[in-house]
Amino acid sequence: HGPNIMKRFMRLFGGKKPEPTQTVSEKLAPPELPNAIPMRQAKYQIGQVLKHRLFDFRGVVFDVDPVFANTDEWYESIPEEVRPSKDQPYYHLFAENERTHYVAYVSEQNLVPDEDDTRVSHPDIAKMFELTDQGYVLKS
Repeated sequence: HGPNIMKRFMRLFGGKKPEPTQTVSEKLAPPELPNAIPMRQAKYQIGQVLKHRLFDFRGVVFDVDPVFANTDEWYESIPEEVRPSKDQPYYHLFAENERTHYVAYVSEQNLVPDEDDTRVSHPDIAKMFELTDQGYVLKS
C-alpha cells in the first residue's frame, strides 16, 4: 500500500514531495483576514482644537478614521507634491478660516495642536459639543 500511494501522489502532483506539516503553533496562529483594518493610534482626540500645518485654518475634531477613508477622486485632487500618505489617521474637523466655516478632512501629519484660546465658531459644534473649562466635550 505504502509505495503505491507515494507513486500515485508523485504522478498527481508532478513529482513534488509533499510540504512538511505545520507545527502546532502555526496551526493555532490566527488567519490573516483579507479585509483586516490596520490598527492605528490616533495622536489627537475628539473635541481637540487643531490647526493645519500648511494652510490657515483651525477646527474641532469630531471624528477620526484610522486610515484614509475618502474617495480616490478627493485624494487625487491633492497636488502630488503635498499629497499625504493614506496609511495614517485622518481627522474630520468642524473647521473655520477668516472667511467661512466648513468640514475638513485632514491627515494627521498636517495637523498640530492649536494653542489659541479663542473658541472655534463653527455653527455645528454646538450640536455635538459643550464648551467647558476642559475644552470641547461631547454632549451626553
